[in-house]
Amino acid sequence: MDREPVEIRLSDAEVIALAYHRAAHGDAWAALVRAVEDALADLAEAERRTMQRDRLISRGYVRGAVPLARASAAP
Repeated sequence: MDREPVEIRLSDAEVIALAYHRAAHGDAWAALVRAVEDALADLAEAERRTMQRDRLISRGYVRGAVPLARASAAP
């Protein structure tokens, strides 16, 4: 009985983990540490961008605000 080969599909997380494991030459601890370092760096960058975006949004509201004296004088 000949069986068809079974196709195994890795999840995105498994593909990434395998890449780190290979880059660390099979050292699982080094691969884990590097993956965590990269994740923390990505998180810090995302937080920096979020804070920058929030500052830009705040400045936009301030620049676009209608002065109270003009707003109260409007008919």
